[in-house]
Amino acid sequence: MIDISTLLENAETALLPIFSGIDAQVKGNLKKVLTSFRDRRVGVQHFASVTGYGHDDLGRETLDQVFADIMGAEAAAVRVQFVSGTHAIACALFGILRPGDEMLAVAGAPYDTLEEVIGIRGNSQGSLTEFNILYRQLDLTEAGEIDWENLGNSIQKQTRLVLIQRSCGYSWRKSLSLEDIAKIVTIVKSQNPDTVCFVDNCYGEFVADREPTEVGADLMAGSLIKNPGGTIVTAGGYIAGTKQLVEAAACRLTAPGIGSSGGATLDQNRLMFQGLFLAPQMVGEAIKGSHLIAYVFDQLGYRVNPLPLETRRDIIQGIQLGSPEKLIAFCKAIQKCSPIDSYLEPIPSKMPGYESELVMAGGTFIDGSTSEFSADGPLREPYIVFCQGGTHWTHIAIALESAIEAVANC
Repeated sequence: MIDISTLLENAETALLPIFSGIDAQVKGNLKKVLTSFRDRRVGVQHFASVTGYGHDDLGRETLDQVFADIMGAEAAAVRVQFVSGTHAIACALFGILRPGDEMLAVAGAPYDTLEEVIGIRGNSQGSLTEFNILYRQLDLTEAGEIDWENLGNSIQKQTRLVLIQRSCGYSWRKSLSLEDIAKIVTIVKSQNPDTVCFVDNCYGEFVADREPTEVGADLMAGSLIKNPGGTIVTAGGYIAGTKQLVEAAACRLTAPGIGSSGGATLDQNRLMFQGLFLAPQMVGEAIKGSHLIAYVFDQLGYRVNPLPLETRRDIIQGIQLGSPEKLIAFCKAIQKCSPIDSYLEPIPSKMPGYESELVMAGGTFIDGSTSEFSADGPLREPYIVFCQGGTHWTHIAIALESAIEAVANC
């Protein structure tokens, strides 16, 4: 019989030095946020919002500048009008790519929700393929690593953009480090300086002391109900990078000639500023929780990715549970320990943008928020549950007690 309390206590004791290091990193990232808030003279006047077209929204314009500062980018567009991270990424791709151009995914197959955007699955309604934009992908090596040997040779004259997916998504590979991203950019630019290096930065913001745009990426995008929203932003996404490319993506969100100058913020400015302020701390708590999950389930004999003591590259923690019953039981246990909708039971179902049925636990204050603690996974072998987020690691520890028991009883 598993002594769950002792297992968790031992894990917490072993991880204390790592937790201390995470706190130090949170402090460094928070300093960047405070410095920009101070330099841009953020005040209560920036919380006000305009209506209609959203012209001359001082809060929105200042938030864009602050976000760009923090991300080490020339420009940024932070908008509630982005439906999701996938929407922000799609705007970037359609803003940059033109018929006859080629996009190369350099980290293997992209995340499920991008497959229909590209046109490699689904009815291709308005996909890149339908606009005669070519797509190739550089598969990972057998070890699950970037194919460094063939990366340079894969860049061709028509390769207008390389897609760099930072997070592992629903795959069993390591998420990319900033060193990996910098190396990809260097190799790509050495072959074709005009190729745009675009990073899907979802789940990666504030995990390290720098962002992809600080190590050479031309453009990146992500969701505000993930890391940079600090668990309190209600909707939206961002794009950040060179001024020209940000504007090109913004023109796909709105319209040519409007670009980043439009879009009412609908009284969300205060939440977006405050969420950005909270983001380093919330990400730190999520990282602590991922270490704890990995440590405990590694002790129980399950394969975990990343490993318990590895430096984190995003906020996702994968566990190979090995059966659909265990995957569903795990998610049900997490749901029961959620602050919202704890009385509901997750059941596998189809979701827009995904090929496989998914089971998802997410009793979150913001619907679908993965900066709050959640767990989900596709019902396909080897039945991996992906945990992410968490406002405080102690909540994750409490939920783990139930999850361990639920999986053990399967």
